[in-house]
Amino acid sequence: MRHPHTGNQKPVTCNLPPPLTNYTIVNYQLLSLPPKALHMNDKFVDRIKNELSEIEAAGLMKRERIITSEQGPEIQVNGKTVLNFCANNYLGLSSHPKVIEAAHKAIDERGYGMSSVRFICGTQDIHKQLEKKLADFLGMEDTILYVAAFDANGGLFEPLFGEQDAIISDALNHASIIDGVRLCKAQRFRYEHNNMADLEAKLKESANCRSRIIATDGSFSMDGTIAQLDKICDLADQYDAIVMIDESHSSGFLGKTGRGTHEYRNVMGRIDIITGTLGKALGGASGGFTSARKEIVEMLRQRSRPYLFSNTLAPSIAGASIAVLDMLTETTTLRDKLEYNTKYFRSKMTDAGFDIKSGDHPIVPIMLYDAVVAQNFAAKLLDEGVYVIGFFFPVVPKGLARIRVQLSAAHEQQHLDKAIEAFTKIGKELGVLTPTPKGAL
Repeated sequence: MRHPHTGNQKPVTCNLPPPLTNYTIVNYQLLSLPPKALHMNDKFVDRIKNELSEIEAAGLMKRERIITSEQGPEIQVNGKTVLNFCANNYLGLSSHPKVIEAAHKAIDERGYGMSSVRFICGTQDIHKQLEKKLADFLGMEDTILYVAAFDANGGLFEPLFGEQDAIISDALNHASIIDGVRLCKAQRFRYEHNNMADLEAKLKESANCRSRIIATDGSFSMDGTIAQLDKICDLADQYDAIVMIDESHSSGFLGKTGRGTHEYRNVMGRIDIITGTLGKALGGASGGFTSARKEIVEMLRQRSRPYLFSNTLAPSIAGASIAVLDMLTETTTLRDKLEYNTKYFRSKMTDAGFDIKSGDHPIVPIMLYDAVVAQNFAAKLLDEGVYVIGFFFPVVPKGLARIRVQLSAAHEQQHLDKAIEAFTKIGKELGVLTPTPKGAL
């Protein structure tokens, strides 16, 4: 045999296991592949290469650092132990012994994966148990699981809303909400971030629509802003609208018992739809969910495409997430420690002179404004043993670059103090902070 393109004859001999027939194939001749694909579009690749060069030249290239340890307050990066202040590991559960034990148990008893979507043969008892526990924890009627929170938002709007309806979305909503809205034929309205007057104007503008849903992050991941759900719910009641919140950066730690933004704003029982993730405070692996009235959840089971056409959440994640919810239902110890760490760090960094967006959230944006400064600041902090990431366009608007510090219940006092000391040192080196004059107290 000859290769249809090269004409080269390079047979490779291997023995394949017997197929399920009366015939056995032995010494089958396999042809080696050509060293380079022959039909790639070089013009397209060159265009992408040029665009990457432009990103690099603008100082906007995002780099991945390789971690060689488990997730936690201290991690191994480039062979060095550093303090981690950039994970969504709010409650320190990503490597918690009880969570790992539950994951192992689920694998032992329910296997590694399901090789199926839910409605064919992909629903185990632990998936239903997790859905029930999530609904109870959030104070909702029912829950549907997704393999990611991005899918939960991406699959939410299209099954529920059509051309006669309207989606009214906060201007700074997460990309997953934005993409979910784009997949839906409903009319689109966007109100200025956290601006209740503009939200009311959009509600009036959409008055003739059949159904209207106000969509907002519960907590906004770049600024740590917590949505004014009390005022949003009042407007929704006044104008007969539905309220949906994404609780990815809230569930597990906001509110007195960690139920989320709706508990923090005292509006439990007034939110129609809650989406969220299992990949942050609630264990840190992956997985998403939508909680709502049972009729809404049932419609999503019937028509939500990411649910219908994606594999089931892995048994290990389902089992571990059940353990997480049990832990958080029993005690608020981790939530309380995170609250203390947040207040301490925010206070000390403000005293040091940093420009920090005010608030109560463990997301603490250290505003630097310039993308290059943000990257250099983060690189120098890594040299000091503090791992953070600079955020800049397109993740945040141009001119609003920052370092986003994320606090965890796993951080101890010495971790916080070392980070504050390093931030202050580098801030003075880069001119972000004014150096203390010699002899000054």
